[in-house]
Order: sequence, then C-alpha cells, then structure tokens
Amino acid sequence: MRVLIVSDIHGNLPALEAVLRDSDAAGEIDAVWCLGDTVGYGPQPSECIARLESLGAVWVAGNHERAVTGAMGTEEFNPNAAAAARWTAKMLSDSEKTRLDALPEVVKQDGVTLVHGTLRDPLWEYLYSEEAALGHLALQETSLGLVGHTHIPMVAVQQPGRSNDCRMNRVQDGQSVQAGASEKLVFNPGSVGQPRDGDPRASYAVYDTEAQAITLHRVEYEVEVTQKLMEEARLPRWLIERLSVGR
Repeated sequence: MRVLIVSDIHGNLPALEAVLRDSDAAGEIDAVWCLGDTVGYGPQPSECIARLESLGAVWVAGNHERAVTGAMGTEEFNPNAAAAARWTAKMLSDSEKTRLDALPEVVKQDGVTLVHGTLRDPLWEYLYSEEAALGHLALQETSLGLVGHTHIPMVAVQQPGRSNDCRMNRVQDGQSVQAGASEKLVFNPGSVGQPRDGDPRASYAVYDTEAQAITLHRVEYEVEVTQKLMEEARLPRWLIERLSVGR
C-alpha cells in the first residue's frame, strides 16, 4: 500500500493539487493521511476541506482547525495567524466547522501514530528539539509516528534500549527513511501549503507499507496564484510574501 502523507496545507489549494498530481504520477495512491492544519493562513479553506473529504483522508486536528471553529482561542497565535484564523472562521460554513470539530487529535492507523504536534501536547508542542522528540517517543506505542506543525521535514530515530537519546535530522527531497527496523522513529513530512525550511516548494511524503519506507518529495506549484487570492482576500502581507521564500 502507498500512503500519501500531507500536513499543514493551510488553505493553499494550488499546492495541494500539485502534490496530488505529483504523487499520483509516481504510482497509485491507496490512502491519504493528513496531520492537521488544513486551514488557516491560506485563501481556500473550504476547497481544501472538500478535497480531503473527496479522498477519504484519515485526518487529525491541528491548532488551526481548533482555532477557526472557536474550540480554541487565538491568544497564543501571532497577530498575522490570528487575523487569518478570524478570516477563515468567517469563510467556513457551520457544517464545515462541525466536521473540523469532530476531528480527533490522535489516531493510530495501520500501526502508525498520527498527531499534529506531539503526543505530549497534540495541538501545540513543536517537535524541534531532542527533548521534545524524547518526550513524544516515550508516549509513542507504535514503531512509527507522524507529526506536522513545524513545517520542516525531519526525522527523529531512537535505537532500542536508548530511551535517553535519539538522532534528529532534516530530510531532503527524494530521501527515504526506513521505518521497519527495530528502531522507533517519528517523521515530519513538512508543509504542503506554507513551507518554512527555505524551500518554497510544497512538501509531502509517501509511505510504502510493503517496503516499510517513507520518502520525502518536493514539488513546485503556482505560488503566485495563491498569493493573488490572498491579496484579494486582504490577508496579512507577510503571509503572502513568505510563500515566495519558504520561510
């Protein structure tokens, strides 16, 4: 089975469609797993929700899903993120908000743990540091876990019997990580709709369950189309500009 793994789409439909075309061109996709933050920041939240629904995606909530429904306040958001969340909330229908409210924060799917942040704090904690990785891995009951939230592709690997340390590395385009060994690992596929690693291309991963390998992919999309829609919606300038530089 080939599983498409996406995260942090953030209302960027051109980026999502580019990912779907690119992943499909490499071989049939059997399932789609989404690690949250499908909305927020970007100009087409409803369209992205509908697209995931059409794919039958397995989907966990991120902090932006919770914020746009009112289930979470935006006091901890930066001003640009809070403004975008308020705009998104106005754009979504009641039924769309009900759908987002129903999303679980943690899912175990086919022996893999899915969460947006970490298992210590599913909505908010960023898995940037070794300390955060170790805290997450201590709670991860499966050998493979998937997280989003940071918008940066990375992997943390923990050797058997080494509960006090792990290896953390950035993951590059085309790089594969073996997931079927005795190690416990957590993988972040980066962001589809708002990359922050200096590469503006959409980021995603494909998990081959037979080969037990996760491969990171990057694909160009029409950034200017998304930016034009954001300008028309009068979304914050920095959110528009950052898409060009991947920061």
